Amino acid sequence: MNASAPAQRRAAIIDCDPGTDDALALWLALASPEIDLRLVTVVGGNAGLGRTLRNASAVVGLAGAVVPVVPGADRPLRGRFAGERAVHGDDGLGGVMLPDGPPPVRALAADAIRAMLRASAPAATTLVGIGPVTNLALALATEPDLAGRVREIVLMGGAWGEGNWTPSAEFNAASDPEALDILLNLGVPATLVTLELTMQALVTPARVAAMRRLGGGACLRAACDILSAVPPSRRLGGEGHPLHDPCAIAWLVAPDLFHAEKAAVQVDCAPGPARGRTHLDRWGRTGEPARVTLPWTLDADGFFALLGERLARLP
Repeated sequence: MNASAPAQRRAAIIDCDPGTDDALALWLALASPEIDLRLVTVVGGNAGLGRTLRNASAVVGLAGAVVPVVPGADRPLRGRFAGERAVHGDDGLGGVMLPDGPPPVRALAADAIRAMLRASAPAATTLVGIGPVTNLALALATEPDLAGRVREIVLMGGAWGEGNWTPSAEFNAASDPEALDILLNLGVPATLVTLELTMQALVTPARVAAMRRLGGGACLRAACDILSAVPPSRRLGGEGHPLHDPCAIAWLVAPDLFHAEKAAVQVDCAPGPARGRTHLDRWGRTGEPARVTLPWTLDADGFFALLGERLARLP
C-alpha cells in the first residue's frame, strides 16, 4: 500500500469483535506497511456474531483490502456473550452505516487460524486478539504444537485495577477468561494491553476534529463518525472515551510510543465476583515468572497523530 514499506513486514492474524474500536484497529492495521494482515477472524462479543461478522467485512471492504474474513465462536468456552450496547450501539458501530463488504469465507475461524499457522514458518505469525479470545484459544488448544509457529501474541484485555465490565474485570477478559488463560500459558511471548494503558488514548472532540481536518477518504470519515458516536466515559470525567483496540495495533507499528514492563499474569476463572480479573505481578510476589509484556504508558498525542496519518492513507 505504501512504496516505502519496510522489507520485513509482520505477518498477522487479527481476531476481533467489531465494535467501534475494533473497526479503527482494523483500519490502522490495513493502513500500516509494517503489518501484513493475512486473516481476520471474528467472534461474538461487543455485539452478536451476526453483527460483528457483517461489520468486519464492511470495514475490510471499505478499505479496499483483499483479506479473508472468517466467522468464529458465537459464545465463549463457558456461558454466553453479553454484548456492550451502551458503548457500541445495537449494530456494534454506534449507528454508523458502512456499505456491505465482500462475503465472509465459508469456514470456521479456529480451522482457518490453524491452517494458516501450519502453512507458515516457525515463529513467523503474530496473533492479535482485540475481542474475547475464544477463536484463538480453540485453535491452539486443539493443536498446541502450532504455538511454535507463533511469533508473538498481542491482546487488548485485562486491567491492573478496576474493570470496565464488572468491578473486577475488563470486558474481553471477563467475556472468556478460560480462553485468555489458555493463551497466556502457551509459552509464546505475549503482550497484554490493559485498560490503564488504553484509557490514556482519550478520544476528545478536539482530537476528532484534528483527524477530520486531514481530509482522507471514506475510511477516515467513517472512523471520525464512529468516534463521535461513542458516548463519553463517566470514569474519565466525561471528557471523552478511551480508544482501546487500536492501541494493540499501535504497539506493533510504533512501539516507541509506549513504555512497557514485564509481569506475571494470572487469570481468575472461578465463578463469583472476581471472575475474569487479571492478577498482574511486577514484583515477583507470586513466584511466577514475569513472561507477559505490559505496556503501561502511552504518548497519546503521538498515538492520535499516527492514527490520523495512517487512516488518511486509506480510500
